[in-house]
Amino acid sequence: MGQLDGKTVVITGGTSGIGLATAQRFTQEGAHVYITGRRKETLDQAAELIGGNVTPVQADSANLADLDRLYATVADAGHRIDVLFANAGGGEFAPLDQVTEEHYDSTFDSNVKGTLFTVQKALPHLVDGASVILTGSIAGVSGDPAFGVYGASKAAIRSFSRTWANELSGRGIRVNTISPGPITTPGVNGLAADEEGAEQLRKTLAGIVPLGRMGQPEEVAALALFLATDQASFITGTEIFVDGGAKQV
Repeated sequence: MGQLDGKTVVITGGTSGIGLATAQRFTQEGAHVYITGRRKETLDQAAELIGGNVTPVQADSANLADLDRLYATVADAGHRIDVLFANAGGGEFAPLDQVTEEHYDSTFDSNVKGTLFTVQKALPHLVDGASVILTGSIAGVSGDPAFGVYGASKAAIRSFSRTWANELSGRGIRVNTISPGPITTPGVNGLAADEEGAEQLRKTLAGIVPLGRMGQPEEVAALALFLATDQASFITGTEIFVDGGAKQV
């Protein structure tokens, strides 16, 4: 018997990294999972990796029409949402003197606008007592150089979770933020220009972690599972770090 038997879950950005690992874990625990991604080929590959109990929906979380189509797909299948993991997002390095309007718009559209409307448009489809999980980042609290716009976007996510936890408490809906530290994902590798640079970046990131290594997506997925279940029934409005102690000690 799985911890999410009979539950319906929506995970945005579910084609790689943390989103994919979480979708895999949730289906193993008995949930039917809807995953989104912007590229159909990658989305189909992710669905194949996950196996059964998954419905892929091509969607960009910053596109409101795509979100409407996502939730229409869920509703047309007769499902109500028990867990929403607003995970889609990303970022790139840019020091203050190199920030462009395009960089700002892209980051805030993906991370802030996308998260806001992913949750807002889900409201009519969420069951009372649902769990809403947002993806933050240690960059939202740490002031890392060249990550100012990304960090600001993730600080907004932390603020959203606190406000929404208050606003949705009457329905028993819990809203929490997971803030990963250095995690081995395609997104992190993509911050470097080539594999040599990616390897150096991974070594640098591992060096700031007291545990001496980068985390794995499955370790973040384990926390997402906890927050999705009744084991976290008295936890809302909080930010939980999965960073190997990088910004804690």
